[in-house]
Amino acid sequence: MNGRISMVDIGRALRTAVTTGSVKFGLAASKKAIKNGAAKLLVISQNCPDDWLRSENLEIKRVVYPGNNVSLGEACGKPFAISSLVVIDQGSSNILSL
Repeated sequence: MNGRISMVDIGRALRTAVTTGSVKFGLAASKKAIKNGAAKLLVISQNCPDDWLRSENLEIKRVVYPGNNVSLGEACGKPFAISSLVVIDQGSSNILSL
């Protein structure tokens, strides 16, 4: 990730991707989408507990959300904590260019 992405920028892009595109939430769904090649972007919270998703060896663009899993859930408009998510289709969001 080059430079710093503000929480506002990524939050807006995430919310747009969630409402207009295709996003899968959670550790299991993220791993499955990465393994089957459907994921275009992985977003993990700073406190994501999964070592495999945090690994530098994954061949997928990854963004570490500048907040914990509760704030990532809030950014996505969800009433629950989200440790990881994958973007399958960005919809009208610019999230893949961040």
